Amino acid sequence: MKTSRGRYYDALQHITAISAADLTLRRSCNAIAKVVAKSMGMTGCRVLLLNPKNEYLTTVGAFGLSDLYLRKGPLDAKKSLPEVLDGHVAAVIHAPSDERVQHPEIAESQHVRSIVAAPIVRNGDTIGQLRVYSKETHSLSIVDEDFLKATCNICSVVLQKAELTQFKQRVKRSCAEAPKKSLPTQIPSSSLKPTEFAHESESEFASLLDFYQIEWLYEPRSFPLAWNAEGVSRMFTPDFYLPELDMYVELTTMKQDLITSKNRKVRKLREIYPDINIRLLTRKDFARLLSKYGYGPLGEAKVEGVGRVLYSQIQIQRKVRSLAKHISKDHQGQRIVIIGVLKGVMCFMADLMRHISIPTRIDYMDISHYGRDEDIVKITRDLDSSITGEHVLMVEDIVDTGMTLNYVLAHLASHRPASLRVCTLLDRKERRLANVKLDYVGFEIPDDFVVGYGLDYKGQYRNLPFIGVLHQG
Repeated sequence: MKTSRGRYYDALQHITAISAADLTLRRSCNAIAKVVAKSMGMTGCRVLLLNPKNEYLTTVGAFGLSDLYLRKGPLDAKKSLPEVLDGHVAAVIHAPSDERVQHPEIAESQHVRSIVAAPIVRNGDTIGQLRVYSKETHSLSIVDEDFLKATCNICSVVLQKAELTQFKQRVKRSCAEAPKKSLPTQIPSSSLKPTEFAHESESEFASLLDFYQIEWLYEPRSFPLAWNAEGVSRMFTPDFYLPELDMYVELTTMKQDLITSKNRKVRKLREIYPDINIRLLTRKDFARLLSKYGYGPLGEAKVEGVGRVLYSQIQIQRKVRSLAKHISKDHQGQRIVIIGVLKGVMCFMADLMRHISIPTRIDYMDISHYGRDEDIVKITRDLDSSITGEHVLMVEDIVDTGMTLNYVLAHLASHRPASLRVCTLLDRKERRLANVKLDYVGFEIPDDFVVGYGLDYKGQYRNLPFIGVLHQG
């Protein structure tokens, strides 16, 4: 009979062979989970991936666990064994009573007693987890822990391999669609989408969500709808969950029999779970849903001329609130004058001032550029009121070369304000020429031409609620 070290040596050889095989991500992770569970004598195992914001864990492979347990709801990484986020191995002796277990009632109903979780790490950052489950109380030995850590290292390679595959596919599509377009040179950190969709419409919907930078989880939860003596007899698994909107979405085709069947399930779900927000959508409903939440014009899947969304409406508003909080804290007990240069700043300035909690007044300036390279700045509209002795906040939509801002700040400083600070939503450092100090920065952006949220191109796109990168033809 082999010792645990011998079993784990054989298991790691098997797992390494799986990682090198030409398998999809889900099949690779399913196979790894099976080997881990069997070699450790555990009931089940699953491989989990963190979303780009390190908020949720998504299952990318599993073995030995019921569908109800796997789809008990979005797994909050900061509540469910949170120490794993910091790179530690976590062990739960009795899952139904441990406060680190997010759904203890389902753990009890599915006879999950012990849980062990180890971090999947890349470049010092936790990107996922490997979890094993047992129906019996399980104590973790040093050998067990070493085996899990070694397996996690292989899982990290598997996930990176999947990212590379998807990256190559996107580059290939980009070459086919726009041969002259400049292509990305590195893999984005959030590029991995470990999902194999059941239907083309789901893939289309996910692509639309990705375009508008809307966070989504695919089939993260199954809702029991009926029970019998043996337990749950019927469940309903909505296609998507949109965390930022707290909404489940079930997609359907235009076939009436399918719509009728899914409508019954949705009505039953709402009856049993009245707090759950769920929508049944046909393909024609996609744009209407996005339009309702400010992501695009009604009836258009994507905004013409915009290559991709850089920051969504929700991301912008979250950042605006954060900036306003810092500004209010730094100026506590003071009154400030908020100054903006027309016209691009109007959306940002209007939203920012609504979230600032101290007394404010506003003023505007307007400028024009002329000269051979439009390198000469002229103030065409000056301030309406004096700012001498006042605390001034200069608000900008975007700062790139800094030349114009440097000129405006010198002009404002000549009025001898008590203090003068700068808040900009976007900072394009790559173009910086003048050394200007920015006290509050929303987002640092690459050297792309951006539009939306007040920023325009030939007078257009200012009304878009998001910031997008313009197509470069």
